[in-house]
This record gives sequence, C-alpha cells and structure tokens, in this order.
Amino acid sequence: QVQLVESGGGLVQAGGSLRLSCAYSGRIFSLNAMGWYRQAPGKQRELVAAITSGGSTNYADSVKGRFTISRDNAKNRVYLQMNSLNPEDTAVYYCNLKDVRDAGFRIEYDYWGQGTQVTVHS
Repeated sequence: QVQLVESGGGLVQAGGSLRLSCAYSGRIFSLNAMGWYRQAPGKQRELVAAITSGGSTNYADSVKGRFTISRDNAKNRVYLQMNSLNPEDTAVYYCNLKDVRDAGFRIEYDYWGQGTQVTVHS
C-alpha cells in the first residue's frame, strides 16, 4: 500500500510564500508522475502542478510563474514552492502519485494524500 503524507500548509498573508512537502512510501511499481491538486470550498478539485518521472513539469495557468514543483527521489519527496500567494490560492492541497504496473497489460494506480490546508488572507 502506498502512503502519501503532506505537510507545510498553514495561514499566510497575501504576497507571502509557503512550501508544501509530500512524503511517499510503500511499494511502487513504476512511478509515472506526481502532482499537487487543490480544492476550494464549493469547487471541483483541480490540478495545480505535476512532474513526470522524466522531470517534465506542467502547471495550471493560474499558478505559472508563482509555483514550482520539484522532486527529491533520494528522499521520496515532492515539493510545491508557492510564492506571491493570493486569497484565490486558498484551498486544501492534495498530493497525488500515479503508479503504473506492467502485468502483461497496463494497470494504473492513483494515490492521494489526506490534504493540507492553505489559507491566504488579504
């Protein structure tokens, strides 16, 4: 069983920064990609940033230039550096891991952390 544990959320003033961390553990067959999603009250969960096993990154338009996703494979961690935060960034942030197993056919696994609250006040 794969476990994801997020940390680093909190309350910050607009214009400030936070760094989220996600530690993953357990049996992983072939890590495909990791990402950060967020869900604000009354809204659907949305992708914030993702990083593939090859290191390619993808960002939501709303966070480009402000957020940076990175990985430390030696520590089994993925990070989200968030700068220039604004109240619209307030949400629960979730870490996601996509695993792939070749069992003669492709099996995909999708794992989620419990979420960490980020609140940005003006």
